[in-house]
Amino acid sequence: MAGSLNKVLLIGRLGADPEIKQMVNGKSVARLSLATSQSWKDKSSGEKKEKTEWHRIVVFNEGLVNVVQQYLKKGAQIYVEGQITTRKWKDEQSGQDKYSTEIVIQGYNSSLTMLGGGNNSGGGIQNDNSIPLNSPEDSSQASNDMDDEIPF
Repeated sequence: MAGSLNKVLLIGRLGADPEIKQMVNGKSVARLSLATSQSWKDKSSGEKKEKTEWHRIVVFNEGLVNVVQQYLKKGAQIYVEGQITTRKWKDEQSGQDKYSTEIVIQGYNSSLTMLGGGNNSGGGIQNDNSIPLNSPEDSSQASNDMDDEIPF
């Protein structure tokens, strides 16, 4: 369908350490639980209110799964770009159909960036061929290394 877009952008904190699983095809998948919060002041009472939404993030990029496993821990602040999907599955105990809505990170139109808060030192990761960058020196070094390898 032309003219449609499925893009989700979130900034939040991990509510638990990432869960890494092996799929039937042997590849790894990472599952993250991401909390986003909004706060406001109640007009009638003046009391500060807060609402937290929980999002399921699923990472299929194998290189990115390895980085998630190595660098992300509960409390880490991240920025994700992905697609929202709802999948249907059958509950083994009741036999009933169940639905899960998730943000999927795979392919070149999605990314995950570690932000400076929480238990990590910051940096960005995009697609499966990227590595985390922890400081501006690392970033300039990475671009200098890349210039040396260009054959033309």
